[in-house]
Parts: sequence; structure tokens; C-alpha cells
Amino acid sequence: MILTVKVIPKAKRNEVKELSPGNLKIYVSAPAIDGKANKAVIELLADYCKVKKSAVCIVRGERSQNKMIEVSRAKRIL
Repeated sequence: MILTVKVIPKAKRNEVKELSPGNLKIYVSAPAIDGKANKAVIELLADYCKVKKSAVCIVRGERSQNKMIEVSRAKRIL
């Protein structure tokens, strides 16, 4: 499953909001320094989709707020 994600780093909370099917807004408290926000996004999205962290991969946008993320073996259908 491919997801389009907008990431808000340095937020007050860690939260996933579904804007539409396959389109998410993710708030993470981690700063966008040294990949900390990307790591937090992967952990949060893995928990949200009920998969292992290894099943979540950033396909495009590692250095951008707008990302394309692939989730393999997702148990939660978005």
C-alpha cells in the first residue's frame, strides 16, 4: 500500500490524522535533524498500521515534509 504523507516535525504530540484514504498528516515531536523525524514517522506509522517497522519504507521525500511511504503487509486498511 502506498501512502501520501505530510509530516509536521517538532509538534507537541505524536499523532496520525487520516485526511482521505491513502492521504495522512503525521505529527511527530522529533526534530527534522539527522533523520530523527523520519525514524519517528516510521515508528508511528508502523504502530498505526499494525505492522513491524521493517514493513514501512520511505519511497520518496526523505528530506521533505511531503513523503510517499510504502507499507507492506498492512493489517489496517486505509
